[in-house]
Amino acid sequence: MRNLHILLNGGHGEDTPGKRWSFEGKTFYEWVSNRETVNRVAKKLHSLGIPVHIITPESEDISLSERARRVNELCARYGKENCLLLSVHSNASKNHDARGVSLWTSRGTTKSDEYAEIFWRCAKQHFADAKLLADLSDGDHDFEAGFHMVTTTACPAVLVEAFFYDNRKDFDYLLSEEGREAIADWYVESIQKCIELYEA
Repeated sequence: MRNLHILLNGGHGEDTPGKRWSFEGKTFYEWVSNRETVNRVAKKLHSLGIPVHIITPESEDISLSERARRVNELCARYGKENCLLLSVHSNASKNHDARGVSLWTSRGTTKSDEYAEIFWRCAKQHFADAKLLADLSDGDHDFEAGFHMVTTTACPAVLVEAFFYDNRKDFDYLLSEEGREAIADWYVESIQKCIELYEA
């Protein structure tokens, strides 16, 4: 029986410059949030019997080349078509007014676009009050770019930017238990629907 293996990459690390923001004595550290999300999602997936692999269990910032190597090692073991990489991030903007969720894949039409579209549709249901950012120029909602983790990895890959931590409303949501649990649940439901597509 085939299994879709979920590969979770928590972006950045404790030694990454920037990637943090403070409001009124509280500080958001992106690497902490990314790993906390990865751990929550992994625990939920384990309970559902879904094979999951954490690419970056360390707190330090592992190089992109090493992250990609770890992903590709798993792709070689299980088959690249049997793996889905999710690179977990939160966003920031220059004017601190931006809010919402965006999904990123490599350029061109790939299986990654189909998986990203599932995440986008699920986000509409999970985050009714949040802005969902989209690029519809190619007929789907994800943005496309040459990010290392979506271009040098062998399997379908989606980079997720879940909310803007330098926007006060998103900042509070990201640090709340409600927000953390909602984001993890969104990942899990989206992954379950990705598995349905994979098994179809």
